[in-house]
Amino acid sequence: MYFDINEEMDTKTAKFDEIIQLSKGSGILIAMDSNSRSAEWHDEQTNSRGKTLEEILTCTDLHIMKGESERTTFRSRRGSGNIDLTVVNNRLLKNFHDWEISDEEGCSDHNNKI
Repeated sequence: MYFDINEEMDTKTAKFDEIIQLSKGSGILIAMDSNSRSAEWHDEQTNSRGKTLEEILTCTDLHIMKGESERTTFRSRRGSGNIDLTVVNNRLLKNFHDWEISDEEGCSDHNNKI
């Protein structure tokens, strides 16, 4: 799921609701480029987009897979941060352990999580 930096975060609330309705009790895993920052997912700062996403995830009972790490999920000339997230529902939450950001090189400015 991609959150355009120029798009209001609130516009994605309906998409989360739709995904939850379509899952009908199944496990949900969402990989997202959130373009938002929050200390909740171990970023150095929390911005307004991050606060809004925190609220959306809390209201939809979704959880961010996060492991504290010195590595970040995004790096560019402008800086780095943890804007790429993996989100799961309660059904999948118990299946994930030792979630971390990979240090393997890739062809993107976004890092993989394992």
